[in-house]
Amino acid sequence: MIWWCKARAVPALLATLIATITLGLLIGDAKLPVPALTGASGDFLIGHLITLAPAVVLLYGTSRGDLATETVASRPLRVWDTALAGVIGLLGLSTAVISLLADSDGLTTVLGRNLAGYTALALLLQPVLGRHLSTSALAGIPLICAATGWVRNGQPEQWAWILHPADSLPALLLVAALLPAGTAFALTWSRPPLTIQGL
Repeated sequence: MIWWCKARAVPALLATLIATITLGLLIGDAKLPVPALTGASGDFLIGHLITLAPAVVLLYGTSRGDLATETVASRPLRVWDTALAGVIGLLGLSTAVISLLADSDGLTTVLGRNLAGYTALALLLQPVLGRHLSTSALAGIPLICAATGWVRNGQPEQWAWILHPADSLPALLLVAALLPAGTAFALTWSRPPLTIQGL
């Protein structure tokens, strides 16, 4: 277990998680100026972007091993990796739900919801795209949402859950559906991921 924690960069993941939440709470409702390519632009909070960091570190840690060797290992490493991601996602989702039910600061809800959502997307992307492509694809998602996720009145599109306000129940339900779907997909995908030659 100690070897697995070191190999998967669990200490770095925990440090990134704590730093992300702390920074998010300190920054508050600070906004980033992002131009919209469709519709009208809305508010793009730094909290929409920084919660990407733990998911990127998670992808880095879980892709450090050799896939061919780990597939035939006696220990269920895929289950452990998926469980690690699931714990991070459940932590974010439960924080969002508790914050929403307690009618507390909306920023806590956004940070928790987006942390869970990015983790779920990482679980969906990594088995198919591999380590390099999945990290790039995951990093592009908030940018795509910020550029194209607005309707004409400045409200977020239904699919752009990252941009929804803290009290958005559809965004929370979408993330709550993404997390078990990502977990099941990561556990059952059996084909090798796509690769880029030279990487």
